Amino acid sequence: MKKLIAATLAGVLVLGALSPVMAEEDNKITIAASATPHAEILEKAAPILEEQGYELEVTVFEDYVQPNLVVDAGDFDANYFQHIPYLDSFNEEKGTHLVNAGGIHYEPFGIYPGKKASLDELEEGDEIAVPNDTTNEARALLLLQDNGIITLKEGAGLTATINDIEENPKNVKIIELEAAQVPRVVDEAAYVVLNGNYAMEAGFSVAKDSIAYESADSEAAKTYVNVIAVKEGNEESAKIKALVDVLKSEEIVNFINETYDGAVIPFVEGEAPAEEAAEEEAAEEETAEEDAAEEAAEAAEEAVEEEAVEEEAAEEETAE
Repeated sequence: MKKLIAATLAGVLVLGALSPVMAEEDNKITIAASATPHAEILEKAAPILEEQGYELEVTVFEDYVQPNLVVDAGDFDANYFQHIPYLDSFNEEKGTHLVNAGGIHYEPFGIYPGKKASLDELEEGDEIAVPNDTTNEARALLLLQDNGIITLKEGAGLTATINDIEENPKNVKIIELEAAQVPRVVDEAAYVVLNGNYAMEAGFSVAKDSIAYESADSEAAKTYVNVIAVKEGNEESAKIKALVDVLKSEEIVNFINETYDGAVIPFVEGEAPAEEAAEEEAAEEETAEEDAAEEAAEAAEEAVEEEAVEEEAAEEETAE
């Protein structure tokens, strides 16, 4: 994996040299992003965009608030760090007017070891740290529910909070922290539930280090696709469409698959996840086998009937 990009609020990472054809402002794309994996993916995309006449300028942010505010204010063209439920929630809470210009990838949410290495070690009153923003807290709680730690009220879904916990057999204490702070308490809590990018920044691999994580075909994985977000009205601009097209290109898809060990998965609209596709293929094969067996049975039955008819004809001939 590429070296982690230094994440400073004021730091600007300019990707791609400025050429004479890029003198016009419309050929410059300014984007706010989280360091990992978003800025790293953008770094890979920059040379491709440069070939198309665009300069990509990336500013790395450490939080989930400022990237939306600067895009809504018109200071940046786009941002790349969030999923749609968070975007919708932010618009509602802050009165911003941001829209999804294209889904790029999703990052499986995971439960990671803190002071304890396995969920089998869960004891009465253990502390579990989760992100405190509306949509990510719900996602964390749903993952805890999927692993039998808590039970949420029926219908809580993507708006669940700790107030929606209906059953808590071990009386675990849910510690709510700003998402960026959760990795910093791994030595204090029994377990932590991490966003994909913060897990990677903390040096965790979802495939190797997590105790449990969202499956590729889970509803959460389909829901929490990370998007390019822009101010409403800018989603059809030439440079934004160029940015999205490059980020969804085969070259970037291959880079993501080869770099992130399953912690980042490209989002392909209109296609089933790999596991779902495999299940469909297996079902088709099973159906084909059943059809073949049925045809064979019918053929055998017809052969028996033909043989019986021939025997009957032979007996009638003998009798005559």
